[in-house]
Amino acid sequence: MSPLASGGKFTKVCDRIQLPDDVTVGYIAGHLLGQNLTVIPQFHSHFETMKFIDMKNPGSEITFSYVRYAEYENILDIPYGFSEQEDPSRFLSLHCELFPNFSYCPNSNTTPSR
Repeated sequence: MSPLASGGKFTKVCDRIQLPDDVTVGYIAGHLLGQNLTVIPQFHSHFETMKFIDMKNPGSEITFSYVRYAEYENILDIPYGFSEQEDPSRFLSLHCELFPNFSYCPNSNTTPSR
């Protein structure tokens, strides 16, 4: 992959195919290098509709994404945590769901040790 993606070549491929970095990695591996890609349901891209992801067990997921611009938004449907004004990406609310002991999380009384 290095000959196709190192030394600034990765950005040039992104620009050429006009797709974001996560898709470009798949394009290089699958199309240019001819490797079979594995679908992993817990790996979420911003091309996937985030509100349809089951948030009953977010700790089992690998990645989440979001897009918000103008009138369009693709964000996680998290009914708990911070308001959408306080947390427009919903990632702070997700963080507090996964790590509730941080002092800034709602209903938290302690700060975790690091």
